[in-house]
Amino acid sequence: MDFIQSIINNFIHPPVLFFALGLVAVLLKSDLEIPPPIGKYLSLYLLFHIGILGGEELFHSGFNATIIQVMLACVAFSFFIPFLLYRILRFKLDINNAGAIAATYGSISAVTFVTATSFLEAHRIHFDGYMVAGMALMESPAIIAGLIIVKFALNKTDENSQTRMGKVFHEAFTNGSVLLLIGSMVIGYICGVSGEQELKPFVGDIFKGMLCLYMLDMGLIAGSKLGALKESGAFLSTFALAYPPLAALLGIAVAKLIGLDVGNALLLTILVASASYIAVPAAMRLAVPQANMSLLLPMSLGLTFSLNVTLGIPLYYAVIERLWG
Repeated sequence: MDFIQSIINNFIHPPVLFFALGLVAVLLKSDLEIPPPIGKYLSLYLLFHIGILGGEELFHSGFNATIIQVMLACVAFSFFIPFLLYRILRFKLDINNAGAIAATYGSISAVTFVTATSFLEAHRIHFDGYMVAGMALMESPAIIAGLIIVKFALNKTDENSQTRMGKVFHEAFTNGSVLLLIGSMVIGYICGVSGEQELKPFVGDIFKGMLCLYMLDMGLIAGSKLGALKESGAFLSTFALAYPPLAALLGIAVAKLIGLDVGNALLLTILVASASYIAVPAAMRLAVPQANMSLLLPMSLGLTFSLNVTLGIPLYYAVIERLWG
């Protein structure tokens, strides 16, 4: 009964309802839209918000063995998961598509993370800002792993390939989303209490409203992308829906091993169970032009993201709460 109530509470949470509104608008063929420049601004705001908040929390909490373990676990998840997923995806896909999708699922969704933090705040469950640092570390390793997979699988040694690889490695480490996230976190850490007071209205008071608008935009985009999966058959749809709960079990196990509390355990679980739909697809498009980008976004955004923000978050929380006692 507690789990059912948790799902209901998550559905009546404003950001999730606005995401559902976006899906409904697409189904009804409404002309509702958020202009791309506004959508980009909302994306930048969310990255800025979670980076600043994470830096401020790191300033207050400092560094300890647990934080270092979380950082190492996040990097390990992001780098090694694509190698495992590639083997599974190769049963149905060619090297380029399998490598690109594996990298996408080795990375994370910042918006799913933000939705999970909003879920925890709504239930007054404690979590630490250092989890943002873990999230920031999980973009580049997945991109690098995807490049290694595709490069060695195809044995690309020509000069053009090497040039392209160099560009993508640059993208992996200087991608705008990653740079803003890490930079905001560093600034939040350096400025400490004074910066926290100066940015409070922008970081705190208007956050929920901005998140709702962003989730509306995500609902509109997700709804418009779902049709592309029909041509791929059941395999990719099944993969996109089965991966989150299976990966969540791994995240929960590691969180238990490290000794995280309930809130931080949920955030680590969400990081492992989510998939990128911004940084990694953009990098893979540059590195692996043969990969079909129309498959990546419907999988990671249309299915995996939708599952996580509606059923996944309360489901993972219910499992963690039971295991943690």
